[in-house]
Amino acid sequence: MATALKWLSMTMGVACVAIGIFHLAAGIDGIPDMGDDGATADSQTRFFGAIFLGYGVVWIWAARQTPIPATVIRWLASIFLLGAVGRFISVAVYGWPHWFQIALTAIEVALPPIYLWLATADEKRTATTPMAGSAPAFS
Repeated sequence: MATALKWLSMTMGVACVAIGIFHLAAGIDGIPDMGDDGATADSQTRFFGAIFLGYGVVWIWAARQTPIPATVIRWLASIFLLGAVGRFISVAVYGWPHWFQIALTAIEVALPPIYLWLATADEKRTATTPMAGSAPAFS
């Protein structure tokens, strides 16, 4: 479980950093079906690109910890799921977006439960496994 959590978290982090850099560089031209909505939409897109890049850095940081902090993974996965909630609100208000955004929504709904499950399993494993070199607990 720990290995799967580590690699999935690292993959998520690297993907988010790459996506963030892409959106910082491309602005609205990097979003399918965005059109030319002008300076405000471009500014917003580049801003959120920077936020997404930072979000990815936290995923990478968490993946590099030993043990991986389950609480951090739960927060990150929940934020990812909240993004899907935002997309569903958008569907309710404006209708269905470009097919690529629908595919992203499916990923944003499917992955968080996997991260939550892996984080809980890893947390339970580390709670029952004594750390190497640690002294036994006496009561």
